[in-house]
Formats: sequence, structure tokens, C-alpha cells
Amino acid sequence: MNSNFVDFIKIYCRSGKGGAGSVHFRREKYIEKGGPDGGDGGKGGDVIAIGNKNLWTLLHLRYTRHVHAVGGLKGGASRSSGADGADVYLELPLGTVCKDFETGEVICEVIEDGETHILLKGGRGGQGNDHFKTSTNQAPEYAQPGEPFQEKEIVFELKVLADVGLVGFPNAGKSTLLSVLSAAKPEIADYPFTTLVPNLGIVGYRDDRSFAMADIPGIIEGAHDGKGLGLRFLRHIERNAVLLFLVPSTSDDVRKEYEILLNELRQFNPELLDKDRLLAISKSDLLDNELEEMISAELEGITHVFISSVAQKGLEELKDNLWSLFTLNQ
Repeated sequence: MNSNFVDFIKIYCRSGKGGAGSVHFRREKYIEKGGPDGGDGGKGGDVIAIGNKNLWTLLHLRYTRHVHAVGGLKGGASRSSGADGADVYLELPLGTVCKDFETGEVICEVIEDGETHILLKGGRGGQGNDHFKTSTNQAPEYAQPGEPFQEKEIVFELKVLADVGLVGFPNAGKSTLLSVLSAAKPEIADYPFTTLVPNLGIVGYRDDRSFAMADIPGIIEGAHDGKGLGLRFLRHIERNAVLLFLVPSTSDDVRKEYEILLNELRQFNPELLDKDRLLAISKSDLLDNELEEMISAELEGITHVFISSVAQKGLEELKDNLWSLFTLNQ
């Protein structure tokens, strides 16, 4: 398995504690009773998520178990404030969802390059005793402590961002199609679950245009219950604008296989069926015209194309169909 693809990480995160305010009195020559001049404490550092378009996985965070932002420093004399604690930035690939591990609540989703979200706010610094002088208490001997840090276990879950997601059973020909349409080089072999991680490729189109296509690891019946590769990769389909279903022409029943795939998506997340979709019958170089017509008759009402990655059959028609579908979503 390609260990360089990491799409799920849990990290204990802690923001910085606020610095305490200072209790201090002005002491200078010839000034016998100087007033309070304690400065404020510095703010604790935040834990911040930031999107980075150059990252494709969470691999760089694989061995990160704890993240601690720096606390603010204590205030000083002469109303001088303590330094703020440094923030901690967690760089994340686009399409990452950040969740509270305990509650499952979504904290934020990182979609744009450079987009930032504060995951945990640092504590505010306490006020120095200068703030507490009054007409009746001109020498307060107390100051505020800094606010405490926040802490939380946060789950970072990557959902691959792509214009088109390839959906099909193992051995449907998804990896072969991606390798033919793009420069991606997924592992390809004639046995189930060759693809163990999503592969992303950029597909060239007319007039120097292009779109991103993701090869999602093969689904099996019962995947929504965790069978096979199960839920681990079904979530990647949620981020795709258009779903391209692949069913090989060698299938005993193309329509039934397509409907099983649809059902797995429906059981996992019914909203997936709201996405535009297209059915491609792969390995169709094995069919003659009569067999194609028979299969088309069985697929009445379902938009479909016949393709062959090996024979380069129907690929331009496929790209035309996909382009028209996802440009409608923009």
C-alpha cells in the first residue's frame, strides 16, 4: 500500500495561556509614593488551520501527536505589556475537514489556498494593577491572571477535491482510464483492490483547458457498512463535482451493477445522488454493435457512453460529456 497517502489524523491541540498582569508601583528618585504602573500580560498563541494548495495529503502531520501554542508573557513595570505568545499554524491540503474528536462537531472546512481558521483561541492577557486604581483605592495590590489555554483533540479528515470522481467496483478499469486520460501513474493489475489510495490526475481538454479527475478505490456491496475498504474512501466522493460511474462491459448485468453502486452511495450519504453523474461502460472494445445496442436498451433513461481505455474508444465523447456536466455546476 502507498504509505505516502495519509487522509486521517488526530492531534491533541492546545492554545497558549494568557500572561498575567503585573502588580508594580512606580519607584523613582524623589518620587516617594509612585502610583501603580503594572503592565498587561500578553495574549496566548492561537492554533490556526491554513490551506495549502501544494499539499495533497496529511503525510506531513503523520507523526504529529501534540501541538502547543506559546503562552503570553507576564506584564512588566512602567505599564509595559508582556509579549504575545506565538501562534501555531497547521498547513492542510484543500478539502480537509477539522472536527472535534469528542463530539464529532465540524469546526471548519479548508477549501481555499491561504484560507485560515482559528481552531483554538489563545487566552487573553490579564490586566495590570494600573487598570484597577480608583479614587478610593489608589494603590491596588492585585492584577488579573491571564485567561487559561483551550485544549481539544482534533481530527483532520481529508476529502479529495476533484472535478470528476471515478466510482466503480474493483477491476472496473478506473485506474487504467485515469492513466490514459492524464499523466497519473496509478498501480494497475488484474486483481481486486489494486488501488488502495485515491489517485488524482489532471485531464487535458480542448483549447488548453483541463479538469481534475480522482480515482477512488473500488467499492464493494456493503461498503457503507465498512466492508472492503468501506467508509475510509467513500467520503472522498463527497468532494467531487461530477461522478463518473464505470461498469465493465463484461459485467453480467450492467444496469444492476450500476444500481448497486448507486445504492452504496445512497446508504452512505443520500445527498451524493444529487450530484450530476454519467455512466461509462468500460472495456467496450470487446463488444460488437449488436451487443452495444442490447446494453443501451437495458440502460434506457440512464445517460451513458461506451469507452475503451486500451483501444482509445469513446474517450473524446466521454470528456465532452464530463466537461459539459461540471461546467454547469460552476
